[in-house]
Amino acid sequence: MKIKITFFAVLLFSTYSFAQQRDTINSQEKLSEVVVTGQFEPQSIKKSVFNVRVISNKDIKNLAANNLSDVLNQYLNITVRPSGTSGRSTVSLFGLDAQYFKILVDNIPLVNEAGLGNNIDLSQINLDDVERIEIVEGSMGVVYGANAVSGVLNIITKKSSTHKWNINVAIQEETIKDEYALFDKGRHIQSLRVAHTINDNWFVSVGANRNDFQGFLDGKNGKNYDLNDQTRGYRWLPKEQLNGNALIAYNKGSFKVFYKFEYLDEDVDYYNATVQSGYNPVLGSYTYADDMRYFTNRYFHNLNATGKLFTRLNYNVSLSHQKQERDVESFKYYFQNKNEKENTTVKDQSMEVLYSTGTLSNFFTNKKYDLQIGYEFVNNQGYSLVQEGNNLFYPVRKTLENYDFFASSEIMATERFSIRPGLRFSAQSKFKDQYASSLNLRYLFDSGLELRGSYGSSFRTPTFEELYSKLIFDGHFFVGNENLIPETSTSFEASLKKSSLIGSDLNVANTFAASYLDVNDRIDMALTRFNPDTGNPEYQYINISKYKMWNFSSMNQFRYRDLTFNVGVAVVGVSRKIENQVFSSDDKFLYSFNINSSVSYFLQKWGTIFSAYYKYNGKSQQFIETSSEYIISDIDPSHWLDASIRKSFFKNQLDVTLGARNICNVTNVTQTNTNQSAGHAGDSQVMLAYGRSYFVRLSYNLNL
Repeated sequence: MKIKITFFAVLLFSTYSFAQQRDTINSQEKLSEVVVTGQFEPQSIKKSVFNVRVISNKDIKNLAANNLSDVLNQYLNITVRPSGTSGRSTVSLFGLDAQYFKILVDNIPLVNEAGLGNNIDLSQINLDDVERIEIVEGSMGVVYGANAVSGVLNIITKKSSTHKWNINVAIQEETIKDEYALFDKGRHIQSLRVAHTINDNWFVSVGANRNDFQGFLDGKNGKNYDLNDQTRGYRWLPKEQLNGNALIAYNKGSFKVFYKFEYLDEDVDYYNATVQSGYNPVLGSYTYADDMRYFTNRYFHNLNATGKLFTRLNYNVSLSHQKQERDVESFKYYFQNKNEKENTTVKDQSMEVLYSTGTLSNFFTNKKYDLQIGYEFVNNQGYSLVQEGNNLFYPVRKTLENYDFFASSEIMATERFSIRPGLRFSAQSKFKDQYASSLNLRYLFDSGLELRGSYGSSFRTPTFEELYSKLIFDGHFFVGNENLIPETSTSFEASLKKSSLIGSDLNVANTFAASYLDVNDRIDMALTRFNPDTGNPEYQYINISKYKMWNFSSMNQFRYRDLTFNVGVAVVGVSRKIENQVFSSDDKFLYSFNINSSVSYFLQKWGTIFSAYYKYNGKSQQFIETSSEYIISDIDPSHWLDASIRKSFFKNQLDVTLGARNICNVTNVTQTNTNQSAGHAGDSQVMLAYGRSYFVRLSYNLNL
């Protein structure tokens, strides 16, 4: 701990010592970093009142990242939570799960089978068509509405090209730890993208990607193992994803319009570890297993138009129709002849959304003032198959709607001081009307120092699962609650940023940030009673918990000629008051410490980029429920290191990337006090990754 504190202190000192260096800013570098998330119109990072972090297309290429989970593991304050049993990977920010963090594609929240914008499976988001990724931490409720409590992630896709034709073909082969074969082990990725600039006004592109993940055995024995010793199947489930996208864009003067279509097809295979035996006069003795497949499909349509009304007003309007559903196929797999029988497919979950948002801005001729007004209309049609007692299943279909109106103004009080207040009103079909407000401040000092501060209030509406789910069987009783109310939150943030040019070659950017978040009426699955007839515990989602968080972080970037080095540290404290109707937890703060770092060097003589990305997740703590009290559980720290070498051949037409993920070989970490038996605490293993893997990627890029 002493080393950690010393290291943190050194970085804080560097933040201010470098801030005292020469205040010449590398203007060309800064002007190239244009962002759109939360802005009235695209503008440079320096002019933004928000702290916007950008993941560039170069970072995506260096990591050979195919989906969003490949990228986010390396970023400060963000934790990717994978599940080998479901195949899903979700994101956590500041200890708050994916229900509080909104994921957007071109400013439109992305659907999943249980909601809109939240709890997204990161492994289902393909990155072949991505220009950059923008992340804003903190409350964004005024701009993006419900559930943007801890922040937003905005994926900006490619909509133009400097070439007449651009054709990209890529193949990637990757081991899954030490498991690899050309067809039936490892990870196999193929992609194709074709873009055409028809003329000065029209642009089209189409793309397709296949990601074949063959699963991770990790000591298990796969599909055709027929002994009942619980070693059949996979530790990480096999799955295959097919992604397709198409775009058509028109641009003339101030008027721009594009239509984007995306499609996802995902199949996940589940092989039951329990092998059963049977007998009949025809087959004699036989063995079988009850297996399943999960089929997920997503359709994404987005039509966006921007331009001017009455030669002055800037408008930006989007209309989106999205649908994602998951079907489950159950069947018996017979080992003797490797046949499937009694196949039954049912729809498990789905969400269909009609979404529209629009803004008007640039009301005043005086550039010191600007006003933006906007709307957001959402129609969610949800479906879920729930389980009642006596093994009975029935479908639940519900429609949730909201009609939001918001306004925000940007006031340049002086050339250096800007103020941005905002307010949103949300009319809800299921809940009471909700409100969000914000106040953002930015001040630019003479020395090039940038000071930002913000206040924000936001809200999170209950999910479809929290409202309507039911899982009742054999002493298990977990149900939703239609009487839930939205959670409310308040956040405060402040940051200090300094960009400097030292000498003629060294560029330094230092940022120090602090934030505080308070969430009330938090929804949790809580023990509500012990059934008086059976003595079994019964659980239900209720508004009963409270959550507080504070965070201090420092991010520092150094660029010297062809060398780029980044290092960041963060200390997070979380206080979570968890209650059920029997007992409650302590509300003391529990702390965690994180470090991330990256280095990239471009060797011009060889046309080669060497990159490495490191992240340290410190020990974390959380309260867990036992039969009579909440106790603290510790999760061990972990180290993540990725590295790659990327070289271009044939005048940059062919890119070859070689690398390794998870070089520290993380698989599981220990979590204490999770198994309670006979009054004694026991430990368990938390699955984080499948260990060290190696990859090679070949990408051929033809520009005509």
